[in-house]
Amino acid sequence: MLDNNVLAGEIVRYGAYVCLRLSNAADARAAGAVAIPALAEKLGLENEFAPRAAAAAKSIAFLRRRDATAGDIADDDLVHADAVVHVASPQAQPVSDFCGEAVRLLGPVGRVRVLRGVVRPKTYTGAAMNNFAYAHAVVQQPGAVMPHGFLIPMSKTAEWWKKDWMQRHTYFLPRYDEAGRMTSEGHALAAAAGIPCLLRRTYKSETEPAAEGAYDFVTYFECADADVPIFHQVCASLRDVAKNPEWKFVREGPTWHGRRVAAWPDLFTERT
Repeated sequence: MLDNNVLAGEIVRYGAYVCLRLSNAADARAAGAVAIPALAEKLGLENEFAPRAAAAAKSIAFLRRRDATAGDIADDDLVHADAVVHVASPQAQPVSDFCGEAVRLLGPVGRVRVLRGVVRPKTYTGAAMNNFAYAHAVVQQPGAVMPHGFLIPMSKTAEWWKKDWMQRHTYFLPRYDEAGRMTSEGHALAAAAGIPCLLRRTYKSETEPAAEGAYDFVTYFECADADVPIFHQVCASLRDVAKNPEWKFVREGPTWHGRRVAAWPDLFTERT
């Protein structure tokens, strides 16, 4: 098997989604009063909701539940989460500190599920693919412009991880028969409709495959109201194994759909 040591090992960013499922007896006002904003300020986390000239190095975002659908992997705490908080930093410590303290603070009002991951340099992306898929990719917009957030954690099967990295790479590209006819689009073309309108963010497990009970990938998308159908179109295209054979090896967790809000208390206004 080809040696995976050639793959990028450097970590350039750490991230986590703190998913809160309020208890039936929880008071929404009490949840909104939890000192999450003070914790974010202490750690120097900047809010992703407001317009800004450049992405914040250390950031926080708040998403209020709209709906969720179960996936191949059962995950009731995500399916039933009332709110999700995203935190990210180039250093591990602020993310770890936020998650640890948030779990402690939120314990009295509900159950907390933390989904973590890291960003490494791109693995399979050469210059041409970068120009195709990333050079024109959407950057994060203010919450009022792109209010929808979709969180979809997933893992690959053991069969996938047995393949060497060059073989795994082939699933991201189209396949052709001996006559030059395209037989499948592969991941890149199956997802192409989303390039101009969907913000994409993927955190990977620090180990491949992930430890038992964790996901290999935590994927996230943002879009405008008008582009929600494109998001669902892209998901359907990726899940079509005739178009995208890679998905034979994918096991999805729930798809959680939230709406970006400006502040922590706004997560609970609909419950008051």
